[in-house]
Amino acid sequence: MYQVHYLNKISPKGTALWTEDYKTADELENADAVLVRSASMHEMHLPENLLAVARAGAGVNNIPLTSCAEQGIVVFNTPGANANSVMELALCGMLLGSRDIVGGINWVQTIKGSSEVAKLVEKGKSQFAGHEIRYKNLGVIGLGAIGGPLANSARKLGMNVYGCDPFISIDAAWHLDSHIIRVKNREEIYENSDIISLHVPLMDDTRKMIDAEAISKMRDGVIILNFARDALVDDDAMAEALASGKVKRYITDFPNAKTANMPGCIAIPHLGASTEESEDNCAKMAVSQVMNYLENGNIINSVNFPNCDMGVCHAAGRITLLHKNIPNSLGQFTAAIAGENLNIAGLMNKSRGEFAYTMLDLDHPASEAVVEALKHIDGVIKVRVIK
Repeated sequence: MYQVHYLNKISPKGTALWTEDYKTADELENADAVLVRSASMHEMHLPENLLAVARAGAGVNNIPLTSCAEQGIVVFNTPGANANSVMELALCGMLLGSRDIVGGINWVQTIKGSSEVAKLVEKGKSQFAGHEIRYKNLGVIGLGAIGGPLANSARKLGMNVYGCDPFISIDAAWHLDSHIIRVKNREEIYENSDIISLHVPLMDDTRKMIDAEAISKMRDGVIILNFARDALVDDDAMAEALASGKVKRYITDFPNAKTANMPGCIAIPHLGASTEESEDNCAKMAVSQVMNYLENGNIINSVNFPNCDMGVCHAAGRITLLHKNIPNSLGQFTAAIAGENLNIAGLMNKSRGEFAYTMLDLDHPASEAVVEALKHIDGVIKVRVIK
């Protein structure tokens, strides 16, 4: 019986997937797995028996990834589960930026008490005129689960689309509209786009990528959409660009003290993944990944250990090891097993930075002596007997 603790409300569409082998743990101390959305775990004491943390969403800034790895806790997220939701809001952002819809709505609220609202609207609507997005150039930086479908949708709306993603997967590339113009670097996006949409992770290379220098390379009156990460944009540089008119609109899903008060910025209250469908999809993916790990030892969509999937075990036994990425670790594991005259029926070993994961299928169940021997090998963090 596995126990699961919830740090936030999780969609019942996901929790309905638990089998009779799972029950809710009211206290974190008793949990084998934790499901979380936005709750911060950085100050929490995580019990030794905790095996997995699943974030029902993509971002994992609220989870201490390294300390979890050092404790043998696999952290999962759910990439792509909320992609359509974010993509649709980005489409909305393009329209909000191209036409002064927000300004017009706010203006109507100032005249709603007048008995001549209709006449005032006809007289004053021209101040909120904008332009269509058809035939405009859209530059998409990052062509993954969100950027790729956004680029395809924009093509269907009659836009010219430029895409930049040096790390695009083969699967994502296959699904791109053939008319999307692939460019080699972000500078080409800056130079050719009327609207730029950001869909990249926050890394050293992308932090404040939209700074004064980048903006200087863009077309006058460019519209910039940020539905990826707040820190991709230098707020001070953006404020200056909006004030000068270099940037027509900045639409962000990440309000902060600066953007919430920035003229020309439309700050949306982080609604990208806030749809029922998105929350349902994230919950179902999170639950499925946790069940697969607890029952089969498979790691899919982990953010602190390598992905490793050997399916359902058909051998007599399966052992998994979370360990440091140390040379000759695998040789020591196989030697310990061979010393007990056990045959290895299947093996998978992968590393990710300083951490690694090994799965071993055996022709006979492992003895306690083998398990203890594996636990005492240098660098081993956690050994689990799956079968």
